[in-house]
Order: sequence, then C-alpha cells, then structure tokens
Amino acid sequence: MSDKTLTRMDLSEAVFREVGLSRNESAELVERVLTLMSDSLVSGEQVKISSFGTFSVREKAARVGRNPKTGEEVPIEPRRVLTFRPSHLMKDRVAAGNRR
Repeated sequence: MSDKTLTRMDLSEAVFREVGLSRNESAELVERVLTLMSDSLVSGEQVKISSFGTFSVREKAARVGRNPKTGEEVPIEPRRVLTFRPSHLMKDRVAAGNRR
C-alpha cells in the first residue's frame, strides 16, 4: 500500500495540465463538482459515475450496541451513512494492481 493520498489540489492540478484551464478555473471546477456531488447525496440522490462506482446514502435503524471493554449495552441512534459501491471495471483495475 502506498502512503500517497490524492487531494483536491492534485485533482485541480491534473485538470490544469490535461484540460488547459487556468489553475484558478481548475480549482473552481473541481470544487464545483465535489459540491454538486455532496449536495446530491445530502438530498438523498445517488451519484453514479460510469466506470467508477455509485455513491449513495443509506438509512440505518436504531439498534443496541455493546461496549467491547465493559460489555455494557449502549443504544445507537438511527443515522444516515454514506456508502460507495465500486463498478466492476474499478474492481478489476484495483485487482490488477495487486498482481504486480
């Protein structure tokens, strides 16, 4: 595993190099795309990116959990969680990276 993390700055720099927009325009474009994705997820929509995967929000019901140290039962409130399901193409690309 690599310690490298892809950041917003990396994305905007890639847009700058590949598309030819200015650095400011590239950063604004990346920021706008991420904002649109976030806003869609907050409103309950799925975000599906072809050949990459699908982001969605799922409702989790209230339940009783257990503190692993003490064994004490603890109520867990209902909540919304973000899920990601990679496409088959993404799964294949990641698996191919394991065969180096």
